[in-house]
Amino acid sequence: MNTTDIKVFKFGGASLKNVAAIRDVAHILKKYKGQPLMIVVSAMKGVTNQLEEVVASYLQQDGKAMQLLEGIKKEHYEVCYELFHEEHEILTTLNDVFVEVEWTLEEEPVDSYDFLYDQIVSLGELLCSNIVYSFLNESGFNIRFLDARDVIITDNIYRSATVLWEETQKRCDNLLKPLLKEDQIIISQGFIGCTTENFTTTLGREGSDYTAAIFAYCLDAESMSIWKDVPGVLTADPRFFDNVTKLERMSYKEAIEMTYYGAKVIHPKTIKPLQNKSIPLHVKSFVNPLEEGTFISDDIEDTYPPLVAVEHNQALLQLSTLDFSFVAEHHLSHIFSLLAELHIQVNLMQNTAISFVLCVNDLDGKIDTFVERIQNDFKVVLDRGLELISVRHYHGGILDSLKRGKIILIEERSTKTAQLVIKDVPMVRRK
Repeated sequence: MNTTDIKVFKFGGASLKNVAAIRDVAHILKKYKGQPLMIVVSAMKGVTNQLEEVVASYLQQDGKAMQLLEGIKKEHYEVCYELFHEEHEILTTLNDVFVEVEWTLEEEPVDSYDFLYDQIVSLGELLCSNIVYSFLNESGFNIRFLDARDVIITDNIYRSATVLWEETQKRCDNLLKPLLKEDQIIISQGFIGCTTENFTTTLGREGSDYTAAIFAYCLDAESMSIWKDVPGVLTADPRFFDNVTKLERMSYKEAIEMTYYGAKVIHPKTIKPLQNKSIPLHVKSFVNPLEEGTFISDDIEDTYPPLVAVEHNQALLQLSTLDFSFVAEHHLSHIFSLLAELHIQVNLMQNTAISFVLCVNDLDGKIDTFVERIQNDFKVVLDRGLELISVRHYHGGILDSLKRGKIILIEERSTKTAQLVIKDVPMVRRK
């Protein structure tokens, strides 16, 4: 088997949300029997959020962490009871996975939040991949299980690890490629990796797309497909906008731009490894698997309708010097060093003579830590609960419609992209 013939498929939480969905995945894969496949799976829908609650409870020592974990255990066992007979070995496998986290929860926390997050939240992918592997194996697929942590090697920046590409490629060559010569399907986990010291890391929230791209790159894959609960890449999120349309084709460049600005259909880091080796990406619907979806590659003309991405949970920070002097280079160096240390993502920035304005993701209490650490050097004005709307290929009409009923705190425009930091206007009722 030539690994350049391999297709890499990624199935997310929505496509693995229950027993019926898992059976649908098997139905999709039957259409590709006899073809070499690398399958990457996420945690079941909602499980990552539940595991984040376990981490928070454990660190707070409120006595609820084990109870929350029991709820997750019950959910997975119920799926197994429907898919397998009661004595199936998958129950022992899942129990072994849970035991490792239970041992952690029985001790008082001593490690950092980010480290504990990766050790506990990674449970979701390990559980789901074992269930799907066992079901596909029983369904007659020629399939092997691979722990992604044996191949994807990262640094030790927990919750946002960087892939060590040289070591990852070496392990792919030595461990993964020989398996592909023996078996037609390999299944592994998204989102997780491992340090050289054998500690589990994660690649960032929703990072399973990126994992699939890493495997595709290292295998010189023929193509990669992401199976979603939408028909492809849409011009906006249908949960928030009406009259959205599907893009039939899209360039790598445009996909990178849209994911950078917050489009959720693809993880931001996914595209670049594929572009570097000209591996095409298909975004397809697991609801209607025979539809074409969206095809992303180099050979696409950059002519598009307006594309809208929305980032929620935004905070606006206005920093000015205490003596009202200019915000100079040494000030910016201090600000960005602290942002990098706290792993705070900056989505927009503006610099005036006496102030520096940042729009950032407001997650995990990091903004409070940032403000506390910097307020001795700068006057800080903080506004929270905002949205950042980015529009590629905008025109005046669509911007006017997006501004309606909103307070515009910042508006920036370049040739192709407009960005608005907005706050909803409170509704005033007449007496």
